[in-house]
Amino acid sequence: MTKNKKYRVPTVLSIAGFDGSGGAGIQADTKTISALGCYAMNVLTALPVQNTQGVRRIYEIPTSVVQDQLDAIFEDIYPDAIKIGMVHNIELVVLISNYLTKYKGPIVFDPVMVSTSGHKLIHDDTIQACVTRLFPLATLITPNLDETSVLVDEPIHTIQKMEKAGNSLLAAGCQSVLIKGGHLESQELTSLLFQQQKPPIEFKSQKINSKNTHGSGCSLSSAIASQLAQGVALDRAVDIALSYIHAAIVGSKDLRIGKGNGPLNHFHTPLKLIQYELD
Repeated sequence: MTKNKKYRVPTVLSIAGFDGSGGAGIQADTKTISALGCYAMNVLTALPVQNTQGVRRIYEIPTSVVQDQLDAIFEDIYPDAIKIGMVHNIELVVLISNYLTKYKGPIVFDPVMVSTSGHKLIHDDTIQACVTRLFPLATLITPNLDETSVLVDEPIHTIQKMEKAGNSLLAAGCQSVLIKGGHLESQELTSLLFQQQKPPIEFKSQKINSKNTHGSGCSLSSAIASQLAQGVALDRAVDIALSYIHAAIVGSKDLRIGKGNGPLNHFHTPLKLIQYELD
């Protein structure tokens, strides 16, 4: 850096839950955002007690504490992009949606609704509140197949059903939807990006034989938000983020971290902090 010059950096705020084992939640978000050259900030919404083998219990964070965290961030560092993860009760949905109504920037919402074992993590009334209050605010929502099935109340396990579900979610008021195909029963995985008044875009990749995929959804949404924070167009941001996650899974498939589903290798090719010269 030149001695007398000043620089700004792309900033990304993660509003999400906790993972003490380091593979998902705000820990995965922070690793991803940092590895992609952006500056990461956090607002904690819940304290799940979990490890690579699963979630044991979820402790509540009072809404007043979430409000205080948001105030502290926004009064000091205005985010260039926001990623939202676990929002597990109606009060938090209302607080966050009201707070972000006037936010000027892209929002990526990863609707954390179903555990890896297939159990719902939030109640139906909270899901409906997310649909009516947070989905319209989000630039992009990123449900996996299980979460998509919950949202459209129909099992989704084929590309044809993914297409139908994506169009239904657009019709329900979403700006754009990325349905992730990581759970498809095929060696070639397909994710579909749906945008208003545009044809869907397919993203294909080969399935990786690895159980180390803990936090892949958290990491993908943070990777997309990191690209959007830099001004990258949405379809390109999704493409870059999917490639990053694919490489992170490849980079962790031979690692043994924990007794269950291990984390990704977020730092397979880390970038330096991106800096833009100020006028």
